[in-house]
Amino acid sequence: MTASTTAGPQAPAPRQRRLQTEIPGPLSRELQQRRVDAVAAGVSSVLPVYVTSASGGLLTDADGNVLIDFGSGIAVTNVGHSAPAVVDRVRKQVCWFTHTCFMVTPYEGYVEVCEALAELTPGDHAKKSVLFNSGAEAVENAVKIARVATGRQAVVVFDHAYHGRTNLTMGMTAKSVPYKHGFGPFAPEVYRVPGSYPFRDGLSGPEAAALAIDRIEKQVGGDQVAAVVLEPIQGEGGFIEPARGFLPAIAAWCRENGVVYVADEVQTGFCRTGSWFASTDEDVVPDLIATAKGIAGGLPLSAVTGRAELLDAVPPGGLGGTYGGNPIACAAALGSIETMKTEDLAASAKRIEGVVLPRLRALAAETGVIGDVRGRGAMLAAEFVKPGTTEPDAGLTKRVAAACHRAGVVVLTCGTYGNVVRLLPPLSLADDLLDEGLSVLEHAVRTEVRA
Repeated sequence: MTASTTAGPQAPAPRQRRLQTEIPGPLSRELQQRRVDAVAAGVSSVLPVYVTSASGGLLTDADGNVLIDFGSGIAVTNVGHSAPAVVDRVRKQVCWFTHTCFMVTPYEGYVEVCEALAELTPGDHAKKSVLFNSGAEAVENAVKIARVATGRQAVVVFDHAYHGRTNLTMGMTAKSVPYKHGFGPFAPEVYRVPGSYPFRDGLSGPEAAALAIDRIEKQVGGDQVAAVVLEPIQGEGGFIEPARGFLPAIAAWCRENGVVYVADEVQTGFCRTGSWFASTDEDVVPDLIATAKGIAGGLPLSAVTGRAELLDAVPPGGLGGTYGGNPIACAAALGSIETMKTEDLAASAKRIEGVVLPRLRALAAETGVIGDVRGRGAMLAAEFVKPGTTEPDAGLTKRVAAACHRAGVVVLTCGTYGNVVRLLPPLSLADDLLDEGLSVLEHAVRTEVRA
């Protein structure tokens, strides 16, 4: 065994960005070499700096560099890194017990999380939940539930969708490389239709919905569809916010045809978009809602929540998993939900939106290389294009992200065309760090445009 490069007492939590070496620094590069020798090449990392501690919206790496985090572990640490309520509940639970398997001997924490989800998710109907580990598991189990409840097989998904990396959810995901290429064959009875991408299709929400519904009815048949699964704001596909009216029209068609409407809120859930769940922005009430990421402050937990009669359609033993609803993850979720409530992190997300969107729009007008600025709450994006066109500019996007990384700000890219910079700061991020991180991004765009 090689001695850890991060052993020893930890310094007090930093409060500002600080660069002591190049990014990545020598210790991170040493760890990266160890990784190359031990970790499968198929696991990639956006930025190979090795984190030793994190607090609020700051990451400290092995070289002592402190980076502003605009990624939140891909919308996971909504409450910030190591939120006190999360840490406190997790410490207590670890001392009590770490695992029994809820399917063997249950425990109160699992029940408490399900009760909280019934309270927080859209709709006032009777609800139940089942807990898993990852977003992909939640989506896959939502499909299982819908198929049993309806007796149908077909699943409808949308262009630019991302739903996970299991065999079924790979089939439901739109983008081939790197998520699907070479991994087939995929599960059958998955049908893809156009969604709503206002920047590129120019359609109103009802027009886009009519196009999608026409495709479903002609190519699948409404009486064959078990579930329509969609992200209220598409994540990996490019932070695409559908035109208003699209989601309500799809939901209405599902009700009229006995189809289960499944909202994949894995990335949009838990205050990320300025409300507890993005579906509520247009008063859409899903039949089933899949959640994960922001639910547990960084611990692996996911859920399917929905109409009690749908959840209960699956007979005992049909749902579950060894680690699903692990007691430590449930404790973290209860601490995370407590933090979101007491700190009103939905309002914090709207505050972030109010700061970021005007600055991104001004940058777009100034540089001419940002074709669209979009998003809600603290789920925001800039889509880069060749000047005067809508042609995606993935090269510029990559260079901008790399420049931010070198300057100590973690940003992520996404999009079917690889041309979107997405911002997912912790909802608890301090105003001065938000301002500083945005300044770094603005400087990176201006510099790369001039280069």
